[in-house]
Amino acid sequence: MHVIILGGGVVGVTSAYYLARAGHQVTVLERQPGAGLETSFANAGQVSPGYAAPWAAPGIPIKALKWLMMRHRPLVLWPRLEPRLYAWLTRMLANCTEEAYQRNKGRMVRLAEYSRDALRDLRAETGIAYDHREKGTLQLFRTRKQLDHVGDDTRVLDAYGVPYTVLDPAGCIAAEPALAAVRDVFVGGLRLPGDETGDAHLFTQRLAALCEGLGVTFHYGTAIARLHHAGDRVTAVETADGGLLRADAYVAALGSYTPALLRPLGIALPVYPVKGYSLTLPITDAAAAPVSTVMDETYKVAITRLGDRIRVGGTAELAGFSSALRLPRRETLARSVQDLFPAGGDLDRASFWTGLRPMTPDGTPIVGGTRVGNLFTNTGHGTLGWTMACGSGRLLADLVSGRPPEIGRDDLALDRYAA
Repeated sequence: MHVIILGGGVVGVTSAYYLARAGHQVTVLERQPGAGLETSFANAGQVSPGYAAPWAAPGIPIKALKWLMMRHRPLVLWPRLEPRLYAWLTRMLANCTEEAYQRNKGRMVRLAEYSRDALRDLRAETGIAYDHREKGTLQLFRTRKQLDHVGDDTRVLDAYGVPYTVLDPAGCIAAEPALAAVRDVFVGGLRLPGDETGDAHLFTQRLAALCEGLGVTFHYGTAIARLHHAGDRVTAVETADGGLLRADAYVAALGSYTPALLRPLGIALPVYPVKGYSLTLPITDAAAAPVSTVMDETYKVAITRLGDRIRVGGTAELAGFSSALRLPRRETLARSVQDLFPAGGDLDRASFWTGLRPMTPDGTPIVGGTRVGNLFTNTGHGTLGWTMACGSGRLLADLVSGRPPEIGRDDLALDRYAA
């Protein structure tokens, strides 16, 4: 079967890999000059099944109001006359119940843990290297109140069998020795030893090269204008230059841009772009840099060691498709890394980046078939695209191939919203 994948980010490329491994002829269309150059380019670098949880949770509406009042706030909302934004927010708020949280968390953990195992298998099979480390994640609490509420997190981890350790300051320093220099900044932490780190961009580029070795064709610099369809079938992809490409099946993996492409087909994807930012600093003192990932709970910022660099990622900004680099967001990221690893990297030489995370109201990605028989989606991963990419790609390949998936998939497809 010939399959065209729309999008060459980490999700699209992993889909291509598993489809090619399943014996399909695969073509990838990507508007950028290479793979992984948009949302996958400079994300926080975490592969974190332990943090696979929806943003929509009990208490979040009140917390969100508090965050909006902070100077270094993790959430930013730009008032806009945009019905799609408010429809998305309404659906997200409807998921801020205990029942919905447990349901959505279960879906996300199932896919995230499957994805971590798939990534490990892929690494063993191919020998792919991408500045990865298997040294866990440390969620760092600056206040006693945060530490006292750690049970809110551990109850969920217990329910899904995710290993963890609650640490006092000495335990945090044992896991991340550089924190000894800022001992007075934090009161404790929660460590997730099963989490990993790695450069998603480097992974995507190197996996694309492996895909080419499997016969996958990549058309870079190819923007997609529209999908042609007749009845319940897509008949062709029209590119921006007017060319038509045809296949037996099509996979929409365009991240935040997927809904606009599918809307003319009568398919409404509840995916909205949530803007994130990152800084990438060269390491100046390896002993003063993080060992793996440290999550600064106060600012919701992740600080990750990637080879000879430190990646600092965070912020959720609701600003439509804006790609503006806003200085206050940089200041928040800089504040976090300066507080925790002041001598680890050179902020004066940091690169500043932003990308659009494709978020669903319930936090779960949309992986599976659609009402159009030969059209599949693999999008809506939010902040967990890197964490869930391999599992989503492997699941998608099974669905396209007509094979029984290795995990439950009915509640991951688009029709869960109809239900």
